[in-house]
Amino acid sequence: MADPKGFLKVTERELPARRPVPVRIMDWKEVYEPGDSAVLRRQAGRCMDCGIPFCHKGCPLGNLIPEWNDLTWRGQGRSAIERLHATNNFPEFTGTLCPAPCESSCVLGINQPAVTIKQIEVSIIDEAFANGWVEPVPPGRLTGKTVAVVGSGPAGLAAAQQLTRAGHTVAVYERDDRIGGLLRYGIPDFKMEKRRLEPRLRQMQDEGTRFRAGVEIGKDISWDDLRSRYDAVVVATGSTVPRDLPIPGRDLAGVHFAMEYLVESNRAVAGDTVPNQITAEGKHVVVIGGGDTGADCIGTAHRHGALSVTNLAIGVQPPQSRTDAQPWPMTPTIFEVSSAHEEGGERMYLASTVEFLGNAAGEVRALRVAETEFVDGRRVPKSGTEREIPADLVLIAMGFTGPEGDTLASQLSAPFTTRGNVERDGHYQTSIPGVFVAGDAGRGQSLIVWAIAEGRAAAASVDAYLMGHTELPSPVRPTDVAIGLQPA
Repeated sequence: MADPKGFLKVTERELPARRPVPVRIMDWKEVYEPGDSAVLRRQAGRCMDCGIPFCHKGCPLGNLIPEWNDLTWRGQGRSAIERLHATNNFPEFTGTLCPAPCESSCVLGINQPAVTIKQIEVSIIDEAFANGWVEPVPPGRLTGKTVAVVGSGPAGLAAAQQLTRAGHTVAVYERDDRIGGLLRYGIPDFKMEKRRLEPRLRQMQDEGTRFRAGVEIGKDISWDDLRSRYDAVVVATGSTVPRDLPIPGRDLAGVHFAMEYLVESNRAVAGDTVPNQITAEGKHVVVIGGGDTGADCIGTAHRHGALSVTNLAIGVQPPQSRTDAQPWPMTPTIFEVSSAHEEGGERMYLASTVEFLGNAAGEVRALRVAETEFVDGRRVPKSGTEREIPADLVLIAMGFTGPEGDTLASQLSAPFTTRGNVERDGHYQTSIPGVFVAGDAGRGQSLIVWAIAEGRAAAASVDAYLMGHTELPSPVRPTDVAIGLQPA
């Protein structure tokens, strides 16, 4: 198991340095400097012979982390990517975007900083792409069965690749003009450059997966028609309905949902012409919401040249380290400084937005905020603590409430849960035979690693439905919850 005494000889985490802030906010490239292979092998050698690797349980994909840590330490990159691909279709996505619950459950993390699992993972796939080790894996035979996958985010792509490799003819439908879903237009390039997406899509095409971009199911093709054309349908449309903030002044110009802003920015970075693009240039920007989407807005605003950026979170500031209420191996809620936060701006906690204030032209000019207090378990603005914050652009990044389900409900009579997600059974199938749901559309807003895991698991259920049995792996069930993560 890697270096038997590695965790005794090397006790500190070493990660690649982030590029200097004044440099990186001038472009859209990823923020990290290239890693040092010697540092990487040294960190992989810290993976200890722990007996029970809790990182497996922390990872919804069940990644074989100790195995590819060992192979990395030994310099066996090709074998390492084979072990990594055995459980994860897209380590280039999780290695850059996943919050790494595996590291929170690393046994070494009991009394030392955890192994740099996420960094080792992305280095393995980077080496594999650089050396041409990521090759198409076409099926040995075709089954004659057809599957439509609706949505080309991580869940849809994972399901499509698994089903194609099982021998089914798979078409992926995407309403946007390019394939990739959230990976394409929801994630800024400074977090994951699109150079990581394109080669994977080429691999899938070479394997036989067919992509149909610019087609909206429910509008261009009805759900009923799609169901009649294919032997099975996988709904992987994500959780895309944003949580709103219906307070006075919400209709003022300059108040937008985060995804409106991020999608337009990502299109512009891709080289598209975006008429009347929402931009932060020369503006006082307020981002409401303290999660990853809010951080993406902060980093984007810095690159647009905002005058100021203020981030409001309604709750208390998380602690700096794990508390007794969230012991190892749970995933703790702790205060984190992302690359976007490092670039500037002010973070305010216990801040409740009371009203958007406008000028004579109907444009937002400020926010009235108050301190948050807890009354009968509810978070409410504390009377007498109101004050104004200048704002020319307000971005609402308060999460998502569920999938867009109007056409699913009207055209297929698909059932929904009380939480607004598409209802499914323990095999990812809805009450409509042959219609399955994977990822955030059925689970609710969650992590990219859960989306890939559910895509793989749903593919196994689809294969069993079509063929009567399956040899595809099924890493999770719809009811599974990783250590420390709350049910979606």
